[in-house]
Amino acid sequence: MLTKAASRRFQLILIKPSHYDVNGYVVQWLRSTMPSNSLAAVYSLAQGAAALQLLGPDVAIDVTAIDETNTRVKPKELARRIARHGGLGMVGLIGVQSNEFPRALDIARPLREAGVQVMIGGFHVSGCLAMLSETQADIKVAQELGISIYAGEAEGGLDEVLEDAAKGELKPLYDHMKELPSIGDIASPPFLPHDFIKRTIGNVTSFDAGRGCPFQCSFCTIINVQGRKSRYRSPDSIEQIIRMNWDQGIKRFFITDDNFARNKDWEAIYDRIIKLREEDGMDVRFVIQVDTLCHKIPNFIEKSHRAGVTRVFIGLENINPANLIAAKKRQNKITEYRKMLLGWKAVGIMTFAGYILGFENDTPESIRRDLEIIKQELPLDMIEFFVLTPLPGSEDHKVLFEKGVWMDPDLNKYDVEHVVTGHSKMTKEEWKGAYRSAWDIFYTSEHIETILRRAYATGINIRRLMPVLMWFSSAVKIENLHPLQWGLIRLKFRKDRRPGLPLESRRSFYGGYVVDMTRKAFHLARRFRHLQRIVAKIEADPNAKSYTDAALTAVADEDAEHMGLYTQNEAARVAVERELRVAGHHTHAHPANGHKVNGHGDALHQDAAHHDHHDRDGRRPEIVPPAA
Repeated sequence: MLTKAASRRFQLILIKPSHYDVNGYVVQWLRSTMPSNSLAAVYSLAQGAAALQLLGPDVAIDVTAIDETNTRVKPKELARRIARHGGLGMVGLIGVQSNEFPRALDIARPLREAGVQVMIGGFHVSGCLAMLSETQADIKVAQELGISIYAGEAEGGLDEVLEDAAKGELKPLYDHMKELPSIGDIASPPFLPHDFIKRTIGNVTSFDAGRGCPFQCSFCTIINVQGRKSRYRSPDSIEQIIRMNWDQGIKRFFITDDNFARNKDWEAIYDRIIKLREEDGMDVRFVIQVDTLCHKIPNFIEKSHRAGVTRVFIGLENINPANLIAAKKRQNKITEYRKMLLGWKAVGIMTFAGYILGFENDTPESIRRDLEIIKQELPLDMIEFFVLTPLPGSEDHKVLFEKGVWMDPDLNKYDVEHVVTGHSKMTKEEWKGAYRSAWDIFYTSEHIETILRRAYATGINIRRLMPVLMWFSSAVKIENLHPLQWGLIRLKFRKDRRPGLPLESRRSFYGGYVVDMTRKAFHLARRFRHLQRIVAKIEADPNAKSYTDAALTAVADEDAEHMGLYTQNEAARVAVERELRVAGHHTHAHPANGHKVNGHGDALHQDAAHHDHHDRDGRRPEIVPPAA
């Protein structure tokens, strides 16, 4: 029996917007880092609705997904496409974070002028509605333009949105913040087609195995948007996601959960993946995010290795216990940092850490001292730095907002790279300088060689580590962007500039573009050759496999008496004594004025101080590029 062809076609265009660089141009690449999990989730749900003929047998739903970080968005062309179908359709701006909200509005304005229905959803609007009693000015601007606001998760209400849009009756607000849906076995889990994923570096895709977090970190938006009660996908659903991607040639995955180690079904999921790898011959590999206590879960690290985990991101955040307590990051115990990192080293898995600069006890001097301690005593393969940012949706933002404390009104700067509020111990310029210098302090040529030597001695493939190390050590220096925001070959379009800034002449724009690209290519090539020489030097060293240093030595109780990590300041000494006492150990740790760290006479005795400064939307590729 032949099915009658639909007589009308509803155009659903889903866009993950980018943001503007310091010169007002859209941040965009020939190949970006990885697809957005939010976009994957909504795209798949929409395709499911289309397959079920949600709008009736006479109305087909055509779903288009666009990631602006690798695809140019042309609002006028999109408006014409919808007009060709009699105005039947809508544009959804998906997973919009705070720093992307200005760009989302700029995409929406010409669409609204053309009469196109537009909706904005994501962590910014959801966080504002969850934490603040009054509607924020930027959201009011959107609503005045006739843009609908969607707060909450799409699994709870996308069908209603599509049905309303088909009738031309989108509501001003869809608030699903109090209706967090189950995601255990939904029919259409996150998925994006290969043609979309190939625009990323390394053919990596993302999905969430769970949502929500039980902790209380004051800088985090997760707990207020996705809830404190965790929800999980079933092992069957995870296998479905993996098989769908395997069938289209995608073998690398980023699991975007804020903390996969706290997924109650982690072992069942790993057992399923291990079966796929060891019995079904599917060479799938993963990047995951975990907390600093994951090593205490029996078999977690070992099974991560068997399940194909090649890299882990750890929310180290800081090494000063006073800062961790002030930020309600009490779950981080500095006495566990080395044990945890050595556990991952033992199975040859690369470790990445997020480190936040700007906690209340931080100063430029204390930050420098802390980073020297980390370099000497923690066997990290990579670290990425963030400016402590009061993101809308976090407790930090709510407190400052309610107290009337100044915060920069330009949301485009809320990218965890810019200073957007004041600090009690640093001026704005000092704080900015501390962030910029942190990359230089950690990624010296000497320390890069040390990182590679540690990796080689512990069985990590340093030829795979080298390009990732280059990525993290070069992004800020060469592109003036965080590694999270970087991509392969920068694309810039003269007319895609932030409203209010002048349109450059063709000669000025294209001349500057060519010069800039040439300069960056030169510096990248030189840096790559430098790293190649270091790798060759290590591989030629007959003693390289036996390399060791303080960071690679086994953890002992005596560490509390001499290592800088444990004696850096009074808060650290008190925390170590308490943690060892709770664990049933004893220590004779004492104030260490002018003590030596690993044989160096650095006086590291003054107070110092990520979670997720992001929405775990797949925008942590900090860990991802290039593919493992």
